Amino acid sequence: MFRPAIQKTGVLVGLALFNILLFFWASKSTVVQKAQGYELKIQAAELMEKAMKVLKENRMGKSGIFIDSENDPNETALVGSQFSLITTDEGNLDSKLTTLNPNFAALIVDMLLDAGVESGDKVAVAFTGSMPGANLATLAAIEIMELNPVIVTSAGASQWGATNPYFTWLDMEKILYDEAVFHHRTIAASIGGKGDTGKGLSIRGRELLWEAIYRNDIMLIQENNLMSSIDKRIEIFSDSESISNYAVYINIGGGAASIGPSINAKLIPGGISFPRNLIDLTGESVLKNFSKSKVPVIHILQIKEIAEAYDFPYTPIPMPPIGTGTLFSELQYNFTITLITLALAIGAVTAVGIKSHRQIKRRMTTYEPESIL
Repeated sequence: MFRPAIQKTGVLVGLALFNILLFFWASKSTVVQKAQGYELKIQAAELMEKAMKVLKENRMGKSGIFIDSENDPNETALVGSQFSLITTDEGNLDSKLTTLNPNFAALIVDMLLDAGVESGDKVAVAFTGSMPGANLATLAAIEIMELNPVIVTSAGASQWGATNPYFTWLDMEKILYDEAVFHHRTIAASIGGKGDTGKGLSIRGRELLWEAIYRNDIMLIQENNLMSSIDKRIEIFSDSESISNYAVYINIGGGAASIGPSINAKLIPGGISFPRNLIDLTGESVLKNFSKSKVPVIHILQIKEIAEAYDFPYTPIPMPPIGTGTLFSELQYNFTITLITLALAIGAVTAVGIKSHRQIKRRMTTYEPESIL
């Protein structure tokens, strides 16, 4: 009985086995594809890790504090108390812990690269005391990318941030500056809080923040209302050149003067935004002024959303090693081998098909059926 090759069991089994072997070859032939700015990210994460160690050693050595391992499971010594005289607002502990991952510095590098920032560029930075981890990450990224920052800070802090009146963010920054870990720090600061005037804090709380600003030898921003505080910040940022000449505006936290009315905290997407994405902002703010001047914005506040968007570990315990995750690299199939295996698979099927076609054609030209009459 005539059967072309494509109908023979042995040929089909062989073809199947051949394609299975090709599949395993392609699936096992993977390569590590490094992400953009890989080396910069590694260096920034390592620098942030160094900064965290310096602060921990300084704090533990001088004050001998007790680390609350329940609220600070990675024992960074950089998680403040929930309540203090300088606590300005509610805060999310998990978000604070997430930013205390040294790899967060690599995340800031990634955002800066996406914003088109290059070495030597001038960048405007707004810090608060609410997320020391995000502040450290930003300074590390700035240092490694060799940027030229102008930094203005709101000294108050939300829960679980830099809420110790004698170890505020400004104190941390000064330690790292004196130790030459970082070469940039805040040039002007307000006490922060509601209206950027310390509203909601006790008299003693406001005094403690003033003391922190003065002992760190920083220019005080103390205006009568929020609008004046915004104008003062714009004046500081514009001291050397127009704000339109900045490469990016980086906002860390929910400082009233920086982002304006509280509704803007929800309107401003976490991560990087370009001016066309921020046309719905309400009221006045420093961030809005930069956006109107066509300056990209990096907004670090909705940490969980940012972590999800960048496939970044949220509240990791223990701390992940530096350089792990898709932020640094991805395992991808070898494109060349994938093409070769695809070509071989198609070729094998095609070869069997052509051979069968020829067999059928030859059979039709030579076959002489017997007469049934």
